[in-house]
Amino acid sequence: MPAPSAQLARALAEALATAAHDHRALTDEHAVALLAADGDDLEQLAATADDVRRRRVGEAVTFVVNRNLDGERVGADPGHVRALVAEAVALGASEVCVQGPVPERAGPDGSLALVTAVAEGAGEAGVHLHAFRVPEVLRAAGLRGSTPRAFLEDARDAGLGSVPGTAAKVLDDAVRTELNGGTPDLPVATWLDVLGTAHEVGLTSTSTLVHGGPETPAQQVAHLRLLAALATRTRGITEFIAMPSPLGPPSARATRALHAVARLLLDGAVDHVQAAWPKHPAGLVADLLRGGADDLGGLLLDGTLDPAAGQEAGTTLTREDAQALADRVGRPLRQRTTRYGEPASA
Repeated sequence: MPAPSAQLARALAEALATAAHDHRALTDEHAVALLAADGDDLEQLAATADDVRRRRVGEAVTFVVNRNLDGERVGADPGHVRALVAEAVALGASEVCVQGPVPERAGPDGSLALVTAVAEGAGEAGVHLHAFRVPEVLRAAGLRGSTPRAFLEDARDAGLGSVPGTAAKVLDDAVRTELNGGTPDLPVATWLDVLGTAHEVGLTSTSTLVHGGPETPAQQVAHLRLLAALATRTRGITEFIAMPSPLGPPSARATRALHAVARLLLDGAVDHVQAAWPKHPAGLVADLLRGGADDLGGLLLDGTLDPAAGQEAGTTLTREDAQALADRVGRPLRQRTTRYGEPASA
């Protein structure tokens, strides 16, 4: 009987050959094998994923000009929100992202008031509001005494454009319970249902995976399959973002392999794979862009009115930084909107 290492090598060789010939034919077992790729095998996997990226979305490395606001910090002061949004729009932002819940002191309709304040702050120029993770949708609906669908419809009508696909962690209930200290977390089925409802009412979303914690490669693959199934059904997911677990963090090798496998498994369902620049060193971001990723995410403007208003305050990418990353991989840089269109101010 072959040694385990020989079996693994043979499985990886078969998976690489399948990926190169027809990545849509990859089985879950193939994908698990690919997640272990290293050395020359990893370079081959990255090259295959990059070919798929090139055929799907072309050569551009994209970014969006955005500003993050901390919902807990600013959500009870609509006037301050209007001022911060107006400043962001003046600085060229086409997107405002609100992270975290609106405080309860803002009242049962505080989340909708925040949406209205953002729209008013943007004025005629307009801005895309990206806000309310699945737990925050459920919380806002509960405070209003409405269904999640009714809240999402009202928020859409008030100016909400998309919701973050964060709080996904790993889409496996056992892993989520472990990550939650042994207490059951928001069930996977509920997360998928609420995000799907957001898509059904006309909102788009991102999608994420926090990797490098207690999950197995097979659970990572299952997570990607669930995202692909949801995106195929609703056509509502714009991009996939893999984020390193604070429990790890995962190695550069594992991070590169995951981004490449995500490109292969999500192709045709989710067009864009993001190399999240705040989460990785510049050299690794460049490697991800050579291995299936096409997007850098947002610049995360701070502004001067209240630079600490966002959860990631002080973490900003300049256009020059973005250009340097694109130059490093020999590809053009393109500014985008949240939904990957051309911004009016570009």
